[in-house]
Amino acid sequence: MIHLDPPTSALLARLERFAADHDASAADRSQKMLNLERPTAELVFLLIASASRRRVLEIGTSNGYSAIWLANALRVSREDTLISIERDPAKAALARANLRAASLDTRVTVLEGDATALCESLAGYFDCVFFDADRVSAPAQLAALLPKLTDDALLLADNVLSHPGEIAGYLAAVDKTGQFDTLTVPVGKGLHIARRRHAL
Repeated sequence: MIHLDPPTSALLARLERFAADHDASAADRSQKMLNLERPTAELVFLLIASASRRRVLEIGTSNGYSAIWLANALRVSREDTLISIERDPAKAALARANLRAASLDTRVTVLEGDATALCESLAGYFDCVFFDADRVSAPAQLAALLPKLTDDALLLADNVLSHPGEIAGYLAAVDKTGQFDTLTVPVGKGLHIARRRHAL
């Protein structure tokens, strides 16, 4: 179990209850929060914290649940940065409110818009990217981000086991680069981990 400060832990617990209740009653999938399962969030936290990541990009903010985990994993230096992309303005506004409640609003930048277009426009560098949105467009986002990744960049992608058909293109794109060591962990809906090998 990951131990965060009491206010953050209480906020995350509230968000988990809210997402479970909301998603159970939401008829339209696009309106669901679709937050990470707690075990997946904890694994992502450990991966980022233990690897001392400094500049992280999250694709798929939703209500900010995972961004709170990511930002807490980055709390090593005031220079650490998290940028999170969300295409739904209502979810982006909710995420900003939750990040303020977690006292992280000055540490996280939430961008609204098309993720692929934003990935093309963002300046590097990034040493970690978390893909947790539209799995079908992830290969195009990866292509745009590759030149902006550090030599030891960490790529994380959720829903590998729950949506294998949709994420197959992304997995193939990662393998095609020939630059990453990869592993799929059967936690939650399946987390794919890829670490870029240092150039020889």
